[in-house]
Amino acid sequence: MHKKDLISIADLSDKDIFSLITKAIALKEEKISKKASMPFVGKTLAMILQKPSTRTTVSFAAGMAQLGGCPIILNSQDMQMKRGETVADTAKTLSRYVDAIMIRANKHDDVEELARFSSIPVINGLSDKEHPCQVLGDIQTIYEQKKLKSLADLKKIKMTYMGDGNNMCHSLMLAAATLGMEFVASCPKGYEPEKEFVQKSLAIAKGTNAKISLVSDPLVAVSAADILYTDVWASMGKDEERESRKQIFMPYQINVSLLPFTKPDVLIMHCLPAHRGEEITEEVIDGPRSIIFDQAENRLHIQKAILLMLLQS
Repeated sequence: MHKKDLISIADLSDKDIFSLITKAIALKEEKISKKASMPFVGKTLAMILQKPSTRTTVSFAAGMAQLGGCPIILNSQDMQMKRGETVADTAKTLSRYVDAIMIRANKHDDVEELARFSSIPVINGLSDKEHPCQVLGDIQTIYEQKKLKSLADLKKIKMTYMGDGNNMCHSLMLAAATLGMEFVASCPKGYEPEKEFVQKSLAIAKGTNAKISLVSDPLVAVSAADILYTDVWASMGKDEERESRKQIFMPYQINVSLLPFTKPDVLIMHCLPAHRGEEITEEVIDGPRSIIFDQAENRLHIQKAILLMLLQS
């Protein structure tokens, strides 16, 4: 049987994404009603952590446990990969022990190599290029919070991403292109999303009528936006640039003075962790337009939907 992986948002069709978010919503309702089933009794998920994690680790571990399975947290510092064992050998070994692997990787190449040599499903829990699980939970949150009713309704949403053209920007842009949404990336010059992801998104958009654009002027970018999204200005691995980036990125901060330039019912999103007072202010992150902690909650439900998709196929 051909195994499935989740390495990139581009691995999914619009119907795949819609199926995942509707399944996640159903699982959320089951958890509230305490009627959740446990189909993963006897199954095990290995979670390789090359980068620090709060939401990804806890949501996958809790999700696997709630489905009846067993999560195993593998800190990369305690694995033989630290001493030179190859990713390929690790993949072949873990495939003999567990039913699926989630990895938070320093390099996207490691995720792809793990999937190539593994005989079990591999999930990209974050890499330097993409963060697909986060974005799937984000789409679920938009769908719920905007009270949408169908896949077609997502096409009416305009999302503006502010800040660094990083892995989050890449995955959001691919998702928007796949779903036929309007997506604007507003980044300082020299910090735009990588050309590979822009070109891939534009190619996908041709078939879905999505609108994908890069707009450097923040006030123009946020015009008529339904969703404003931001992330830290210096991602993991670029912490030494944090101070130097502050001045460059300050015009892209999401604050109360920016909100009047967008729709009155605009919703604010952030994948967390946030540097309060940098990419987003305290009054916005804790304000009435913020759905940031709804996003965080939905990581649990979308992880469960992802695990079911990959392990029950």
